[in-house]
This record gives sequence, C-alpha cells and structure tokens, in this order.
Amino acid sequence: MTRPLREARVDLDAVAHNIHALRGYIGDAKLMIVVKSRAYGHGAVPIARAAVAAGADWLGVVDIPEALELRAAGISAPILAWLHGAEADFDLAIAAEIDLGIHYREQLDRVAAAPGVASVQLKVDTGLGRNGAAESDWPALFASAVEHERAGRVRVRGLWSHLANAGPEHDLAQVAAYERAITEARAAGLDPELLHLASTAGALRVPSARFALVRIGIGSYGLSPFDDVTSADLGLRPALELSAGIVSVKRATAGSGVSYGYDYRTGAETTLALVPLGYGDGIPRQASGRGPVSINGQRYRVAGRVAMDQFVVDVGDDDVAVGDRAILFGDPSAGAPSADDWARAADTINYEIVTRLGGRIEWTYAARD
Repeated sequence: MTRPLREARVDLDAVAHNIHALRGYIGDAKLMIVVKSRAYGHGAVPIARAAVAAGADWLGVVDIPEALELRAAGISAPILAWLHGAEADFDLAIAAEIDLGIHYREQLDRVAAAPGVASVQLKVDTGLGRNGAAESDWPALFASAVEHERAGRVRVRGLWSHLANAGPEHDLAQVAAYERAITEARAAGLDPELLHLASTAGALRVPSARFALVRIGIGSYGLSPFDDVTSADLGLRPALELSAGIVSVKRATAGSGVSYGYDYRTGAETTLALVPLGYGDGIPRQASGRGPVSINGQRYRVAGRVAMDQFVVDVGDDDVAVGDRAILFGDPSAGAPSADDWARAADTINYEIVTRLGGRIEWTYAARD
C-alpha cells in the first residue's frame, strides 16, 4: 500500500501499552487521559477511543468544542472541559453531559443559569498562577457552589488544581494548599468525589499528589515529561512516527550553498536529498542545521535552513533514492530519532514538537503488536 508523502503514523497499541504502564505507577487512582489539542497532535478521536478501550476512566479536553467533537464521534465516556471564553455555550455542554471546569464565581453562576443540571468541577489555584480561583476567593466560590447545588442547579463532582512542576519543595507546598482547599470545600458543605491535582509529572514523582484521580497527558503518548528521564526509562513507547518520502536527490559540488542564506555549504562533492516537510507543516525552523533525520537506517541532520515546505539533508555518498522514507522522529528503540532529539535541536520541549504538527501531513493509525 502506498504511504502518504507526509505521514504521521500513530501506533494505537503503543498508546494502550503506555496507559497500562502508567497505571502501574498510580495505584488505585482513577485515570483521566488528556486528549486536548488533537490529543497532543496524535488525533483526538482515535486516541480517545484507544484510551477508553485501554481502561481510561475519564477524558480531558480544554474547551467545549473539543468535547463535542468526541461526543459527535460516539464517545460516551466521561469528559471534563476546563477553559471557557465569555461566549462559551454551556447549554450544549450540559446537554451532552460534559463536566465543566469552573474557575470563578461568576462563571459558576452562568453555568447554573443554563438549562439542566450541570456537572461541575471547581478549579483552585494552588500556586501555578494560571486559571483557578485564588485562595482568597475560595470561600465565595464554595458558598456559591453550595447554594447552587442545594437548589438543584449544579452538581459539584470535582475539586482540582495543577502543579507547577517547579521542584519538590514547591510541589509539596501545592499539595498542602490543595489539601486546605479540600478542607474548606468540605467545611462549606461540598463533597466532591473527584479530587485531582497531578498530571503525568506529578503522578510519577509526587505520590502525595495522586488523590482520587490523575490526569495523564504527555505520558499517554509515550513521551517523558522530564529532562533527566527518557521514555524508555519509564517503560513507555512513543506512539507517533513522523516521516516523508524523499522527493529529489542530486549531486552537488564541494562548496555548494544549501537553502536560504547559505548557512550550510557542502564540504565535498556530495548528494543532497530533499524532504517535503517544512515550518508550514510544523517543523521548527529553530532546528535548522540541527534536526536529526534517519534515512535507510542512517542518521543525518538538516542541512541549512528549514523552509516553509521542505528541507535538505546532506547524505554524502550514501545510496539514497527518490521515494525513500526520511524519518524525523519516532521510537528510538526502532532506531528512529526521538521527539526529544528534535526538542533539543529547537530549544523547546517534546510537547511542542508533536503538538505543532499540521499543514499537509496525513495521519494514519496502525498497530505494531
């Protein structure tokens, strides 16, 4: 079967493997698989289905449209959506039985005024400094939640927060702050069943942050959230392989300039191979001259600047032909460069490398096992 010219191939068996592996770390806590931003670039609907089949208790997304996409695909698992603009359609979310993350009292009042009984999960800021109610606002938010719940307008199913992953001291301070929030919420008359603070990093390194549920994002896709620990160290398998077919091969003389600005010149007579991926497809221009590529089992680097639609690889005198596959990243155990390699080449993180993919890339889904 002919492969797409530009392909992001996702191994759904690897996703299932990662979910089972991560369950071994978290004990009895329920497991939410986060599929926001197209499942970190892997495809929200296929990943959500694979996650539920592998035993995920919950799915997490950022906004209501992401949740509605899953519902339209027939996915009935519990979903939490947690970031809402001023014009968010809470009516649709409530009708679709989507839990709503709530960050402040006025937002809660809007949800309570919508038709039906909304299931909400109150978010408190314990030190990350993003969304979530500040500690000084907890009493008012909890009092309002009690009022709405007793009136039958909402059901407060969860209370949650997010670690800043700023080191053990700060993590434990956030755990303590979150425990204060739980105490205050219960004292106010709330009894949320879902208490959650940890994402992948916290679930792995901060046992006291696991509570009743953990939210697993990057780990689901076989990528490590840590700089000092690899996916393999954690027993995870990267699920996504990005590749493209070589579209041009030609000989160049010594001293030939390659790509814009001639940042790269050939050191000898050589062969240049053209890969049809560029920053228009999400390949980071910052990785110019550094991004690793595997062709026919040999490792090379991007030669010169990444352009909008393409980049060049200097393959020397190696036998490379039009149609050969250039693998940018995948599973290192299979010999591919990793998303971490590209993150280092672009001075960023593996999250961004996989999430930014788009443009003309085609996604395919396969099973390796």
